[in-house]
Amino acid sequence: TRALKPAARPIASGDTEIACPADGRVSAVGRIRHARVLQAKGIEYSLADLLGQDHEAVSRFSDGSFVTVYLSPRDYHRLHMPLTGTLLRQGYVPGRLWSVGQHAVRSLNGLFTRNERVIAQFDTDQGRLALVLVGAINVAAIETVWHGLVTPPQGRTLSHIDYTGEQRMKLERGAEMGRFNMGSTLIALFEQPVDWSDQLDCEFPVKMGQSLGRAASAAPKPADSGHA
Repeated sequence: TRALKPAARPIASGDTEIACPADGRVSAVGRIRHARVLQAKGIEYSLADLLGQDHEAVSRFSDGSFVTVYLSPRDYHRLHMPLTGTLLRQGYVPGRLWSVGQHAVRSLNGLFTRNERVIAQFDTDQGRLALVLVGAINVAAIETVWHGLVTPPQGRTLSHIDYTGEQRMKLERGAEMGRFNMGSTLIALFEQPVDWSDQLDCEFPVKMGQSLGRAASAAPKPADSGHA
């Protein structure tokens, strides 16, 4: 979790480019179809289950795009913004702490919906963005820069914090937004379709800041109905 030296990771600079949010390997990438997300070949999971039944968020992301990045224990463990965004809310979903290694991802149905997770949602020029920080075995802490330590201790109930008051927090693309204290997984959800780089595939190694693709222009946004 040590900070990077300045300019150690060049940040993708095009207006609609998606900057990789973490060092690690791509576990899965693609479109979200009918509110289902690919976990591994032959395994999908429910977007509603991932987002703790936040139905307003599900309606936004149900036909968007996603990328899942696995951080091994040897990777840099701070997490960064793939797009410039204004923080809207943070959610906490209680769960287990199963391993998120490739053996588990390829065999355990709904793994990411079973584990403890923190969900941060942002408003961006390319539509809504959600970063899902999935806890795992040996992960001693999940933190966000605006809240500090979220877990431990593990919670027992789903909770939300609203950040849409007068003092809105805006984070630039590439800015730090949180961290793990051991290897885990980050899932980035995009409301709009993303034209992913042809290089991306399962097990493709990535570095924070590199371009993963380009987001489509945002369509008119539905009214925000608040928390589910």
